[in-house]
Amino acid sequence: MVLRLGLEADIPAEDTVGIGKKCDRLGRTILDRATVPVETLDGTLSLAEAFVREAVNLAEESSASVRQRDLLRGLARDGYVVVWGGWKEPPRLRAALPEEVDLPAADDEVRGLLKHFGFTVPLRHLDVAIEAHTRGDWEAANAQLRTSLEGLFNDIARHIDPENAGQRLGDVNQRQMLADPIGFLAVDRKEWTADGKNYVEGLFKMLHTDGSHPGLSDEDHCTFRLHIVLVTARTFLRRLQQGRLASTG
Repeated sequence: MVLRLGLEADIPAEDTVGIGKKCDRLGRTILDRATVPVETLDGTLSLAEAFVREAVNLAEESSASVRQRDLLRGLARDGYVVVWGGWKEPPRLRAALPEEVDLPAADDEVRGLLKHFGFTVPLRHLDVAIEAHTRGDWEAANAQLRTSLEGLFNDIARHIDPENAGQRLGDVNQRQMLADPIGFLAVDRKEWTADGKNYVEGLFKMLHTDGSHPGLSDEDHCTFRLHIVLVTARTFLRRLQQGRLASTG
């Protein structure tokens, strides 16, 4: 791997450095130069992507390895899936979502904006959801994702109009306020409607199913919920940052 990534000058081949230290140095080098372009058989890639592809080549479909499991879950959170090859064919990494979604960047942006506005409650629940996803506790992750998004809308309402928000009890009332009278949620684009048949309430109804109660969940559905919560949160946090109302575009 070191040779294929062109890092032989950074990771010595001699036995004076142990395997553990070489692996540590390799990891630190990848993190320090993650965006540096390198030439590979798949074309020009960032060093980070080239490294991940090398790691995926070592994955086995029937493996019970905990490290491989964590790698695959991490890739899923970033919007990638591993396609298992046929006999004697190595597995391949494939993007499961359009490049425009860019989930790693969306995750970073959401976290940054939550910290910027001081929205500590939704940030904390998002962190707990991702930790639960990492260990495969799908029901706990689902519940935390819903709570994080509820907290986000409540915090947005309090940020825009703290006095009015303080007089409204209940999560739905806070979201109603964001549509009318504030105009933060767009009625004409069905982000919010009086009959409840809108994007925001439809999303919460979906997030309510298969949570910590009632019922169970699975990895694919939990990962889908994480993706859609991140993309939704990014959209409304950007709108808040830009000081725009839904009616202004």
